[in-house]
Amino acid sequence: MHAETSRTFRAKVPAATRPAWCAPGAVVPGGTAGTRDGGPYTTEPVDYDAVLLLGFGGPEGQDHVIPFLRNVTGGRGIPEERLEEVAHHYRHFGGVSPINEQNRALRAALQDELQRRGYELPVYWGNRNWMPYLDEALRAAYDDGHRRILTIATSAYSSYSSCRQYREDLADAVEATGLDGAVEIDKVREFFDHPGFVTPFVEGIRAGIAELAERGITDLEHDVEVLFSTHSIPNADADRSGAPEDGFGPGGAYLAQHLAVAEQIMALLGIPSSWQLVFQSRSGPPQVPWLEPDINDAMTQLPARGRKAVLIVPLGFVSDHMEVLWDLDTEAMATAETLGLVAVRTATPGHHPAFVAGLVDLVEERLTGMPPEQRPHVTALGPAYDVCRAGCCENTRRGFRPALAGMAP
Repeated sequence: MHAETSRTFRAKVPAATRPAWCAPGAVVPGGTAGTRDGGPYTTEPVDYDAVLLLGFGGPEGQDHVIPFLRNVTGGRGIPEERLEEVAHHYRHFGGVSPINEQNRALRAALQDELQRRGYELPVYWGNRNWMPYLDEALRAAYDDGHRRILTIATSAYSSYSSCRQYREDLADAVEATGLDGAVEIDKVREFFDHPGFVTPFVEGIRAGIAELAERGITDLEHDVEVLFSTHSIPNADADRSGAPEDGFGPGGAYLAQHLAVAEQIMALLGIPSSWQLVFQSRSGPPQVPWLEPDINDAMTQLPARGRKAVLIVPLGFVSDHMEVLWDLDTEAMATAETLGLVAVRTATPGHHPAFVAGLVDLVEERLTGMPPEQRPHVTALGPAYDVCRAGCCENTRRGFRPALAGMAP
């Protein structure tokens, strides 16, 4: 791929205006022979010839901040003054989000692990909202001769913003590059309960407990509350997350997956601390209900319950980025200090060796056609589907737009 410094800033590719390309007789747009029939799992080995790491993207300088935020909020009519309010978070850190550097390191680690296992698969990296853009990465892979591409999205859970929107952007990128029918693109399953994703959180909590002990907090049962934090989303999006036939009910797959993983982590740790799932980074009009409680509101209840400390676990996040640095490391820490709580924020998976190995496990599943019953998962909800089901993760405000790696709509 070309050096980033040679690129000009621009908005991301426009939304797809027509249905995504679908092979004759197929029910999964743009999929390989292993996924075209729409089965939830594929046990047919697929000879992929490239891996695409698909990220969210983030600014890497003060001049990038507002153009990046325009990309993120494109089409939603967010006024400039609101963008400036959010820009303050980025400007506090020099206009640089750590997410791109995290993904550079993750890409390199994935490449090394693939090669260590004997797979000569190049790893390309493209973002939804900032350079390097997804359509440029896809074009680079095609120009290098690759036609069957397996995508890893840097998001672990089911919801519109954490899964389907990535799949829509894949469809947009294929249309923008004119590669309809020229490339086949699948996506690895959601990895919310893969041991490679879970292990770094377990280790992080253990490290956090040790740090609390150094600060005089040793009574885990009575003094410590574990706060598993994830991005809040509108209740309507949560309710529609996951496959409709799975019938998760209120909160949908998004809520169920987070709760199941948090419960399993606490079981693996075997510590007596109480815990709860909390939310952060709410945006949008106040009259629209979003998942609650907010992490700061949850903390205000803890002193009355005798809690002296919190372990903040960023369970919804693959790596550090602005909503971790600002919402947790800045705002939540300030709230804890005001309340007199000792607070420790544990690490995100980032490019932890277990996480890297886990992602390559997901690639290997598809290369070898591993049966679903053999695939590692730590909750009863897994393993997640290879092919997203029809009607999953609907966004009621935008409707069903063309998307790859799943059945239409």
